[in-house]
Amino acid sequence: MSSTPDTAPAAPASKRDRTHYLYLAVIAAVVLGVAVGFLAPDFAKELKPIGTGFVNLIKMMISPIIFCTIVLGVGSVRKAAKVGKVGGLALGYFIVMSFVALAIGLVVGNLVHPGSGMHLTEAVKGVGHDQAAAAAEGPVDFVLGIIPTSLVSAFTEGQVLQTLLVALLVGFALQALGNAGQPVLRGIEHIQRLVFRVLSMIMWAAPVGAFGAMAAVVGETGVDALKALATIMLGFYATCVLFVFVVLGAMVRVVAGVNIFQLFKYLGREFLLILSTSSSESALPRLIAKMEHLGVSRPVVGITVPTGYSFNLDGTMIYLTMASLFIADAMDQPLAIGQQITLLLFMMVASKGAAGVTGAGLATLAGALQSHKPALVDGVGLIVGIDRFMSEARALTNFAGNAVATLLIGTWTGEVDKERVDRVLAGDLPFDERLLVDSGDSAPAGAAEPREDGEKELAKA
Repeated sequence: MSSTPDTAPAAPASKRDRTHYLYLAVIAAVVLGVAVGFLAPDFAKELKPIGTGFVNLIKMMISPIIFCTIVLGVGSVRKAAKVGKVGGLALGYFIVMSFVALAIGLVVGNLVHPGSGMHLTEAVKGVGHDQAAAAAEGPVDFVLGIIPTSLVSAFTEGQVLQTLLVALLVGFALQALGNAGQPVLRGIEHIQRLVFRVLSMIMWAAPVGAFGAMAAVVGETGVDALKALATIMLGFYATCVLFVFVVLGAMVRVVAGVNIFQLFKYLGREFLLILSTSSSESALPRLIAKMEHLGVSRPVVGITVPTGYSFNLDGTMIYLTMASLFIADAMDQPLAIGQQITLLLFMMVASKGAAGVTGAGLATLAGALQSHKPALVDGVGLIVGIDRFMSEARALTNFAGNAVATLLIGTWTGEVDKERVDRVLAGDLPFDERLLVDSGDSAPAGAAEPREDGEKELAKA
C-alpha cells in the first residue's frame, strides 16, 4: 500500500514541470515584448497581428466550451428547481456586486478627480464617435441580440449570450428526457474533452501571442502617453486592488473561510495568461477546470462561470466609472452626483455581454456617452492610448470576481467540498495540467473527482 502513494504523484509532477516551462516562456515573452516595444516601436507595431491571432484562437474555443460546460452542468441536475436556485442566486449576487463596484469607483473618482489638467485636442475628437458606432444600439437590441438566428449560429458567430441561451435550452431538454438523455450527456462530455484537447495545442502558442501583444501595445503607446495619463491609470488600478483584496477578500474569508491570497496563488497561471493577452476569455476554460478541481460541484461551476463572464463585470464597472469621471473633468463638464448615478446605471446594463473582449469596455463607454450625454463622446479619445493597460486591469478584476463568485455560490448552495478546498489550496492536491495543456492520452485523474463530489452533494440535496 505504501508504494502506491509514492509512485502516483510522480507522473503528474513531470507533467507539471512541462507546463511550468510554458508559463516561464510566457513571462520571458512579455519582458521581451516590452523591450522590443521600447527599442523598436515601429517594428513592434507590426507585431500586433500575432497577439490578435492568439486571442482569436482562444475566442474560437469559447462557444463550444461554454456550451459543453453549461449543458453538462444543467443536464446532470435532476431537478430544474436546483438549476434555478443556483442561477437566481448567481444573478442576484452579480447585480449586487456590480452596484458595489460602481459605488467604489464613484467614491474614488470624486476624491481623485483624475481628468483635471488634461486638454482635449482636435486630433482625438473623432475617436469617441468611431467607438460609439461600434457599441450596442440600445437595450432592446441587446435583448433581441440574445436570440440567435438559428440553433447553430450562436457557435458560428461567436456570441457568448446566444451560446448561453442555446446551452440552457439544451440542458433543460436533456434534463426533461431523464435516462433517455444520458447517452447524449456522455457524448457531450466526450466533445468537451476533445475541445479541451484542441485548446491544449493552442495554449502552447501563448508565448508567441504574449510577445506580439505586449510589443505592439508598448510600441504604440510609448512612455509619453503613460506619463500624461498616469493619474487615471494609477487611480483605476488602486480602485481595482481595493475592490479585489478588501471587498472580495473579506467576503470569501467570511463566507467560504478561504484566504484570497491562497486562492489567487492557485490561479496564478491564469492571471499571468490574462496579463499577457489582456483578455479574461483566454483563462475561461482553465477557470472552469480549476474550480471543479478545487471542490466546487460541476453544476455550480457550469452555471456560475459562463454566466459570470457576461454578467459579473466588476472590473468593467470600475473602469466605466473612472473613465466617465475622467472624461467629464478633462472636458471641464463635471457631472453632478445625480448625473453620475444615472449614467453609470445605464452603462451597467449596456455593458452586459462585453466581458473578455479586448477593447469592448471602450466601445461600451463611448456608446453609453453617445446616448446619455453626447457632449462627452469627444473625450473618449483621451484614454485610447492607455486603454490596453486599463483593459488588463479590467480583465484581471473580472476574472478574480468570477473565481470568488463561484466559490461563494457553491458555499451558499452547499455544493463545495470544504475539506478538498483546503487540501487543494495547501498544495496537497495539485491541479493536473494534463487536462488542458498536455497532449498525452491519459485522462486527468484530478478532473473527475470534483464532478463525482458534486453529484453526491446534489443527490443529498
